[in-house]
Amino acid sequence: MEKSSLIKTILRVLLVLLAIGLVWILISSVNNKISQTMQPFQQANDQLNTQVSQLLHPTPTVIPDPVTIINEVRAVAKLETIHYTVEKVITAEMNQGVLGPLFGDRLLFVAHGYVIAGIDMEKIGDDDLWLEGDTLNVRLPEAEVLVAALDNEKSYVYDRDTGLLTHGDPNLETTARQVAEQEILKAALEDGILDQARINAEVYLEKFFNALGYKTVVFVQPQP
Repeated sequence: MEKSSLIKTILRVLLVLLAIGLVWILISSVNNKISQTMQPFQQANDQLNTQVSQLLHPTPTVIPDPVTIINEVRAVAKLETIHYTVEKVITAEMNQGVLGPLFGDRLLFVAHGYVIAGIDMEKIGDDDLWLEGDTLNVRLPEAEVLVAALDNEKSYVYDRDTGLLTHGDPNLETTARQVAEQEILKAALEDGILDQARINAEVYLEKFFNALGYKTVVFVQPQP
């Protein structure tokens, strides 16, 4: 009897395990069918979310005009002899009186710019080069600023404080940029960029004329 009871118990356990296995297979099959059924709805939901996101955060479309107009083409013969990189902090403000907390606008603009100076070789005429024995006399034109501009990738508004009743003047940053460009040029001029540009030009051109066979080169000051 004990052996028969043990066999029955084993059979019952096997039947229970078999039933559990069948139920598990059935549940997995149902889940797969539900997942397959819901997949189109999920895709549609994802597309809807994408469309909503595009509406709330649209990507700007830039379409250049296919017609390009070239207004002017001209040859240049400018010798760049020095390059300054300048950083300047500009404060621009409006309505900073008694009503400043309500209508004021103030920003700090960190400007990065560069100034390039040199000489315009086109201004050298036939009478600006002459020989006296073995000496080559050269009269260079005055050094000048060739380029003075902001580096827009490095320039930025560091801080801005607007009043409670205003959103700020959209032209204030533009004004700050214009002043920054003027100040960068002013700083380079005050530091003697033109004098250094002339010195560098003479050093470079002396080597150039020496290579052409003129061993003695004298640079004459330009006529006033």
